[in-house]
Amino acid sequence: MFDRLIWDKLNEECGVFGIYNHREAAPLTYLGLHALQHRGQESAGICASDGETWYKHRGMGLVSEAFGKGDLEKFRGHIAIGHTRYTTAGASKIENAQPLFFRYAHGSMAVAHNGNLVNASVLRKELEAKGSIFQTTSDTEVIAHLIARSQSRDLAEAVKEALQHIKGAYALLVMNERQLIIALDPNGLRPLSLGRLGDAVCVASETCAFDIIGAEYWRDVQPGELIVIDEDGIRETTFTDKTVRSICTFEYIYFARPDSDIDGINVHMARKRLGKQLALEAPVEADVVTGVPDSSISAAIGFAEATGIPYEIGLIKNRYVGRTFIQPTQELRERAVHLKLSAVRKVVEGKRVVMIDDSIVRGTTSSRIVRMLREAGAREVHVRVSSPPVKNPCFYGIDTSTRDELIASTKTVEEIRRIIGADSLAFLSVEGMIEAIGRTDAAPNNGHCLACFTGQYPTEIEFEAALPADKC
Repeated sequence: MFDRLIWDKLNEECGVFGIYNHREAAPLTYLGLHALQHRGQESAGICASDGETWYKHRGMGLVSEAFGKGDLEKFRGHIAIGHTRYTTAGASKIENAQPLFFRYAHGSMAVAHNGNLVNASVLRKELEAKGSIFQTTSDTEVIAHLIARSQSRDLAEAVKEALQHIKGAYALLVMNERQLIIALDPNGLRPLSLGRLGDAVCVASETCAFDIIGAEYWRDVQPGELIVIDEDGIRETTFTDKTVRSICTFEYIYFARPDSDIDGINVHMARKRLGKQLALEAPVEADVVTGVPDSSISAAIGFAEATGIPYEIGLIKNRYVGRTFIQPTQELRERAVHLKLSAVRKVVEGKRVVMIDDSIVRGTTSSRIVRMLREAGAREVHVRVSSPPVKNPCFYGIDTSTRDELIASTKTVEEIRRIIGADSLAFLSVEGMIEAIGRTDAAPNNGHCLACFTGQYPTEIEFEAALPADKC
């Protein structure tokens, strides 16, 4: 994939959307998935039901590619769930596209999941030993098998039983012909929000999906919460009382769209505050501030406002580059970053440039962008990063599974500076990041998961078991 070879960024795995009690459930889900496209660009799918018949479609690529002309016209029903997906380690195949659909002893169900189970491989082996046959390499199928093995004919009760066995991050949607079931892991590692559209109830990974369909934000799903929506109304329960809010901090830093709100905090404004805090912690004399598009622009604006250094669009992102690209030689691979990003020479030429980025993962992209700015005539390039150094792998649904992939795990800030070729380099502190994002609860670390920065994981990690062949 182009982004994996060229664009050195963390990748989040999935986006989910669901709606109950709307006669246009599938078309609205299709629109919701478009709003969540940034969370997954390799496959998409929708399952819907009118109470008797199932309507299903999955496809590879962007939402607009996965659904061809006429695919949505066949859909009927008042209930639907959808999924858009990013995959890892060569597992981009239609079998793993979601929602997954199953017929089992007590009926039929569709399952969509955002996250990663840290005990998926252990559970899979146990289930296989008991006779389960898996058709995918996805964690989501593990959840489905656990649900199907329940003796309860009530789907909500079966889901609740299954959740007692799984560990990790999951924003989960399960539906049958008459119910929509919503669950969030006990740490709330992934965002999940509820909305209303007239008499309909909708759920989405991010609130920006509500805007596209004209729905109103209702509230966030709470850690450990299980919500059942059917013809009898909405039942709000919990499946565990052992909850500690630990949302992934990178949702605010990088993953979420800037027009989304998470726990009442607007993502764009949080990123601006990160930039302002970065300016307080690591000021620098310069002529112009620019951000790496798109997720770093808000932080760059905040840095510029705090320092008084003018903000300029010094880097332009090419939005029409395909998701796949063949590089026949290493030299062309090195130059291919120019396909996705270009420097504005008249903005940076002869200037001392502050380049704001949201993170440095492996360091390859940072060095290429610094070189690009110098080739465009920048006199100095000072790199400021609106997050702390990423030193530890994530096991909750982000595509870093080993410390070897992370430059900050083995290099000092000065060593990284030399590797990327910057005149100076500074990262935001963990304390400054937490304060800038802001929260109002009394959870540890203000309710943030800081594992990739500090190595303190909010759940028990069995490191060998936490590396599945595929995620989400």
